[in-house]
Amino acid sequence: MGHASFVLKHNQYKPLRDDPESDWAFNPLDPKTYEVQYDLYRDALEALPHGKYLHVGGDEVKTTGRNTGKSALELQLIWLNKVCQFAEKSGRTPIFWDDMPLKQIGVYRPMFRPKMPKAKVDSIWKANEENLLKFLPQFPKNCIYMRWNYQSPEAYGNTKTMQWFKDHGLKVMGATAGQTRWVLMPQRESNMDNIRSFALSSIETGLNGLLLTLWDDDSPHFELYFRGIIAFANDTWSGDKLSKKEFKSTYRHREYSYVLAEDDFAFIDSLEQPVGQWKNILLKGDKRNYLKEMEQPEEQGLISLPDSRNPGKWSIEYKERVLIAEKMIEKTNKIGEIINQMQKLANRNSYALEVYQKVNELVGFTPKILLALKRFDNASNDEERLIEKAKITKLRFDFYNLKENMEKIYSKTRIIHKPQDYILDQDHHHHLANQFHSFDWQFYAELLMFDKIKNQLQWQRKKID
Repeated sequence: MGHASFVLKHNQYKPLRDDPESDWAFNPLDPKTYEVQYDLYRDALEALPHGKYLHVGGDEVKTTGRNTGKSALELQLIWLNKVCQFAEKSGRTPIFWDDMPLKQIGVYRPMFRPKMPKAKVDSIWKANEENLLKFLPQFPKNCIYMRWNYQSPEAYGNTKTMQWFKDHGLKVMGATAGQTRWVLMPQRESNMDNIRSFALSSIETGLNGLLLTLWDDDSPHFELYFRGIIAFANDTWSGDKLSKKEFKSTYRHREYSYVLAEDDFAFIDSLEQPVGQWKNILLKGDKRNYLKEMEQPEEQGLISLPDSRNPGKWSIEYKERVLIAEKMIEKTNKIGEIINQMQKLANRNSYALEVYQKVNELVGFTPKILLALKRFDNASNDEERLIEKAKITKLRFDFYNLKENMEKIYSKTRIIHKPQDYILDQDHHHHLANQFHSFDWQFYAELLMFDKIKNQLQWQRKKID
């Protein structure tokens, strides 16, 4: 019902919008909504003719039915019953994201607060469960209610919610994630702890299954998702028989070569920290996903540049950031050496190592901009500043070479440039890849910074004065 921008952005489907100004959600009271949705479902059924389930969606959406006065929960249950009937007639078991009924009733927050005391969770449920029970007769019984939790499946609020569904005769399935809102590559050891936690609790409590989601919100290359996928397969089949260390060693053995099982080649976890730091190393805050919507992104989003009238001031202001940049470069240099060695020894899946290498190169390159600005800031006269600015110009040239090479590697398995007549949607979730027709979305902060340097960085003190 929601997440429908890929359909509702088109003029022919705008009459089906719940809010005429938003491409996010269908109007659940318009019969034509179901004509379109059932047609989409049929595409999925035809693509997977032997499937058992049909995931109908339903998450992160609040509708009004074009201001009919019905509550969002009423409208969602009207929609859910219709699509569940369609699934049943099609020979499939419907699966539904459960978050919105829980959010609309007021018991959502405890599921994502693992430190919330048990008594507090119980009090929230006690205050709100009556309202949930009023709608219980309208909850389809042929549906599996999917309890997604990508960060804290162990939270008491999460397990209590799943138990509530079971206690009231409803089927429940968990959903974990191998990738959520992480840039360039999955983080937190491919989210292994949460995957294992949810797998073990699902086995222990007898859930109706567990799903691994792999969200593309920030569009890392899919080759880098596989460690999380394999961890999920291992944990759902075998529980915790393998320790994380044993699993990672086995992963390298199976994916690349038996000679790469040794810990000396365990670079993926080491790459996570500089990748996380890369995202905002040039920015005033967590703003990479929001630069495109800013009126003046160079000023609102990017950090300031050195001022030739106050040499050394910039280096003091950004001292901690420069230290981080130096460590990023040092770490990515070491990781690059490991990947190079692995590429020589790997018997299979060499393309994944190519992608990792390009990620590592980008993450190691961006902090070099900060070091170049520090050298410019600490120059003692106009001549030295001119030399340092020329080095920055060379750095820009090197960046475009890196960008071109990264695009070449990525384009082997993905379409990186959209057609010019492709319609971008309203980007409700600030998806980087949805903000450009070209692959420039991956490098937008760097491109902006080089433009800012070119246009604003003055090396002559006299001209400024």
